[in-house]
Amino acid sequence: MNACRDDNVLEELLGLLRLEKIEENIFRGQSQDLGFGSVFGGQVLGQALSAAYQTVQSDRKAHSLHAYFLRMGDANKPIVYEVDCIRDGKSFTTRRVVAIQKGRAIFNMSASFQIDEPGFDHQEELPEVIGPDGIASELELAMAVADKIPEAIRDKILCKKPIEFRPVNPIDPFYPEKREPVSYTWLKAIDKMPDDFRVHQYLLAYASDFGLVVTSLYPHGHSYWEREMQVASLDHALWFHRDFRMDEWLLYVMKSPNAYKAKGLNNGKIYTKEGKLIASVTQEGLIRYHAMKKD
Repeated sequence: MNACRDDNVLEELLGLLRLEKIEENIFRGQSQDLGFGSVFGGQVLGQALSAAYQTVQSDRKAHSLHAYFLRMGDANKPIVYEVDCIRDGKSFTTRRVVAIQKGRAIFNMSASFQIDEPGFDHQEELPEVIGPDGIASELELAMAVADKIPEAIRDKILCKKPIEFRPVNPIDPFYPEKREPVSYTWLKAIDKMPDDFRVHQYLLAYASDFGLVVTSLYPHGHSYWEREMQVASLDHALWFHRDFRMDEWLLYVMKSPNAYKAKGLNNGKIYTKEGKLIASVTQEGLIRYHAMKKD
């Protein structure tokens, strides 16, 4: 899938996440090329959640998922998703999903679904940050440094995207300075979306992999654009707390509490503009700097 067509890019992405049923509990999804040279991790997260949902009773919503990225995926080939229906309880449903390419597992995920139940309610408050109005989008920021983006992927970077990202405290990836490992980004689907909570969860799972791992590079003054830097998601956990819409502004707060042994740990919290905490994210990523001398 070409990720940079200017017409109906959101509908194309939602179509990518819906999947095709090819056998009982087996689904197939196409891939998109975002210029990374491999399948984007968020695509596999969103598609795996979509596959699991197609085997779950309609009265249940996903409340958590825990996933591992096992191998690089080929962006030029489809992915097959096998769903294992582990448990169907009175209140909770559990599914295991394995993503397969070329006969090998590239990803696995466990997901849990729950019926709506009453309960206690508290949350961390929305931090005071500016935006989203009046903040430059990632596309506008990329346009300003277009001449520095490698020509081979320039067209994929400098094009209309289905989700608009507006970083509050952007960093120049070509001249990164050392800073605290904290990042704030507003995000929103560019068009109106269907009134189906599952679709909004697929898309949030997809979006939650953008920008998270690189937060652990901030204190070290390095960037994923450096030739010597190898950056990749290793695992990903996502908890859905409250209802939300992806076609309304959300604030993604990302922090990195630790980096060690070529890995960076990153935590995220996602809020509505009105201050509802709708999701939490944790991810460990590979941040291998090949120019660093080994002890």
